[in-house]
Amino acid sequence: MELKLIPIEKPEDLNFILGQTHFIKTVEDVHEALVQSVPGIKFGLAFCEASGPTLVRLSGTDDELIKLAKENALAIGSGHSFIIMLGDGYFPISVLNAIKMVPEVCRIFCATANPTQVVIAESEQGCGILGVIDGYSPKGVESDADAANRKDFLRKIGYKL
Repeated sequence: MELKLIPIEKPEDLNFILGQTHFIKTVEDVHEALVQSVPGIKFGLAFCEASGPTLVRLSGTDDELIKLAKENALAIGSGHSFIIMLGDGYFPISVLNAIKMVPEVCRIFCATANPTQVVIAESEQGCGILGVIDGYSPKGVESDADAANRKDFLRKIGYKL
């Protein structure tokens, strides 16, 4: 077995969701969950099939985001994994619960805009995701001023009243 680190390639501020699922029906069901959660959402979705023809299955509402999802899915290459690239201004918090409620979805590895590395194990059979490295390590503990800034920011962007 060989361990690999696969970086997620994307524009700096673009959010994405990486998960694991169990069935080809995922592509259509995740697509439906996204468009029903946020009308007009821009996204690209790629799903790595784990049996049969073992293709990368694609869907989405934006050709560039579909292409970006496809390229990352091919680089990750792990059966039954999926990646969703969200368009500018769309955030995982708006769709994450809907995606988790899709019956085929087993887990979400991350939902972030941070620089991310996917930890892959590769054997003779194929590849699997062991986990992710999402962003950077902490540099300290928040101060009272940092906590106040966090609370103010959440209210400013409308996530808290």
